[in-house]
Amino acid sequence: MVLNAREEILARLRSAPPTSVPARPELPPAKELALDAGQLVARFEEQLAAQGGIALRVADEAALLIKLEEILRQESVTRAMASTDAVLSPLGLEGWGRKAGIEILTPTAYSDRDDYTRAVFDQVQAGITGADYAVAESGTLVLVHDARQPRLVSLAPLVHIAVVPRTRIVPTYESALEVIYAAGRRPSQVTLITGPSMTADIQATPFKGMHGPQKLFVLLLG
Repeated sequence: MVLNAREEILARLRSAPPTSVPARPELPPAKELALDAGQLVARFEEQLAAQGGIALRVADEAALLIKLEEILRQESVTRAMASTDAVLSPLGLEGWGRKAGIEILTPTAYSDRDDYTRAVFDQVQAGITGADYAVAESGTLVLVHDARQPRLVSLAPLVHIAVVPRTRIVPTYESALEVIYAAGRRPSQVTLITGPSMTADIQATPFKGMHGPQKLFVLLLG
């Protein structure tokens, strides 16, 4: 009886006429696509602030290093881990740190992965990175990872300081991802960071800083 009922149901499903799925309506274009460069910066700052991050404008590299020192001293950072990506490399942070009395470490100094992991989790108070793009519509940083931009620098320390050239502020996620994945490029990892770390696992209540960076500073260069 059960078998007959099962066969009957399957037969009815097989004989049912195909149904067409209605096409999804096209989304209207994001309003950020119509913004000029200055408006994109302002929109990014507004959205980042809404997520608990802090954006600071700096005119050039000299001003950036002054502001970076202010942040590190304000947060009582005596040792930081800095990536060696294309944005940060020209700054010479290791030598600058020696003059400022702040130890700047880099992942390339570690030949042993366990030593590096211990350092980035337990021995530094801040991580400093560049960012490949910043998304105006959501205040999000986009980091493309490779040997010069390891993931843990932006994810493990309690303070994350990111440097973003203002020319790399784009309107939408798609604007960044189209460039990142252009011409068949396939990076192993891409991280999207929107404000300090957040969880809602405890009684579904959003809570900032439960794990990972509790503070996010973004220095907008240019």
